[in-house]
Amino acid sequence: MRKGKRIVENTQKPKKRMTKEEIEKKKKNIIKTFLTIVAIIVIFIIGLIANEFIVLDKNKTTNLVINNKNVTSNLKNDVLIENDVIYLSKQDIANFFDKHIYEEKETNQIITTYEKKIAAVGFEKNIININGSNKKIYAHAIEKEGTIYLPISEMKDVYDIEIQNIQNTKVVTMDSLEREQKKAIVTSNISVKSSTNFIAKTVDRIKKGDTVIVVSKDKGHAKIRTSNGKVGYIKSNKIENEFAVRENMEEEKQVKGKINLTWDYYSEVGSAPSREGTSIEGVNVVSPAFFYIDKNGNLRENIGDSGKKYIEWAHENGYKVWPMISNAEAAKDSLSITSKIMNSYKLRQQLIESIVDKCVKYGIDGINVDFENMKQEDKDMYSRFIIELTPRLKEIGLVTSVDVTAPDGGETWSMCFDRNVIGDVADYIVFMAYDQYGISSKKPGTTAGYDWVKLSLNKFLQTEEIDSDKIILAIPFYTRVWTTDSEGNVSSKTVFMKNIDKVIPEGANKKWNDDLKQNYVEYTDGDSKKQIWIEDIKSLKEKVSLITENNLAGVGSWQKGMESDEVWKMLKQELNK
Repeated sequence: MRKGKRIVENTQKPKKRMTKEEIEKKKKNIIKTFLTIVAIIVIFIIGLIANEFIVLDKNKTTNLVINNKNVTSNLKNDVLIENDVIYLSKQDIANFFDKHIYEEKETNQIITTYEKKIAAVGFEKNIININGSNKKIYAHAIEKEGTIYLPISEMKDVYDIEIQNIQNTKVVTMDSLEREQKKAIVTSNISVKSSTNFIAKTVDRIKKGDTVIVVSKDKGHAKIRTSNGKVGYIKSNKIENEFAVRENMEEEKQVKGKINLTWDYYSEVGSAPSREGTSIEGVNVVSPAFFYIDKNGNLRENIGDSGKKYIEWAHENGYKVWPMISNAEAAKDSLSITSKIMNSYKLRQQLIESIVDKCVKYGIDGINVDFENMKQEDKDMYSRFIIELTPRLKEIGLVTSVDVTAPDGGETWSMCFDRNVIGDVADYIVFMAYDQYGISSKKPGTTAGYDWVKLSLNKFLQTEEIDSDKIILAIPFYTRVWTTDSEGNVSSKTVFMKNIDKVIPEGANKKWNDDLKQNYVEYTDGDSKKQIWIEDIKSLKEKVSLITENNLAGVGSWQKGMESDEVWKMLKQELNK
């Protein structure tokens, strides 16, 4: 076959050639576009180099900077400034300074506490009461559209702050006088940026020789606050001659190391025991029964010459004295009497003033508040009492410790405590880890089983969210002998730890219960069955191990005189682990 050529038909139309004018016009458009892009890039770069990037701080409303942090976005209400007085809403004060701030209806005042101060501000008179003393101020609390505002610029002494109103930038700064503050000198004209990113907005401009507050330094950058109240970043090498204006004020704990407290109880008709010539190994705090509320609601003391000698003995041995104040003297009337005091701001303050006066008079180191048998509905008002008492005691260097029961049980025994608030406010919250089965129980049981103590302690830590280093675990130096008669009636008798072996008859076998971490004894006495869950060195050591395990503040023991001699050595060893 012959090979032939394949013929393809060209169907494309010939291109139209551009004229010289059209070519020149297209070139000009390309050049123009290119130059426009270049110009934008150049302007952008020049803006960065010249630090002329967008300046943010044309504030429409007043900005609030607290301890070098702009918190304006977190405000519930605007900052008010009237007649040079700066007002902050009650909600915002609760957020930034005092979460327990309280509107007292009885006296039509706002009650606020902070560290070592309790203050009352009314809505009519320009007077503030701080720690019991009145002081004239230039404003009072106001209410606008249902929102309460406090004149915070008149309350600097309460919150221990310095305040500056920078009018030209609409910034108010508030700085804690207990926090460290450093300043430095700027070495060149420079812009302050909102972040350390390459591209960041300018928040302020500062000049060579300006003084700035140095907030922090990290990776070649310094976070600063300018004289205009603006917080931002510059290069660390742009500041020099850094100096401290003030140092951090850290409060030292009165007792270093673990607390080892023991209650030295005696009744209202008794007198302080004589401890002269003796010491208690490992103990660093004693709590004698010095104070109580009488049936008329007044604070009474039971100190006398024996109590004065007791204080001298304690201090000579290096023990702190935190006397117990009890509401138990009124017995059956304690519910109503305590309720009356707790529900009255005036009566609470009278009681607090009495406590402060007694503490100063006798030169003691703290107070142990042991209020029991209270109404469940008074829970919040009892918390108010602790909230208002603590700063007054802190002011004179005293410790506030508060006794509470396990977070389960009866209304007047357990449900009457807000452990979260007490644990937040007081220096120490004392968990009285007893009585799991008490004198009113209708069935026999242990005084303080390890499993129950651990479970309750976990509730303090996890449910109530109390800091572990504020919790003192109190253990019992006693147990009970339970009797069940032939008709099924149950009764019990308290037996001191030191006497337990004298009570158990010969031949009765002790059996270890690994859940309770206790020895158990059961025997018959005539027609009755006897049961004892024994508190001894071994059982107490198991409970005390929870202190180290959970990094608790220490141990308390109820009460001195019930213990066996070897217990003090054991406690000392366990707490020093």
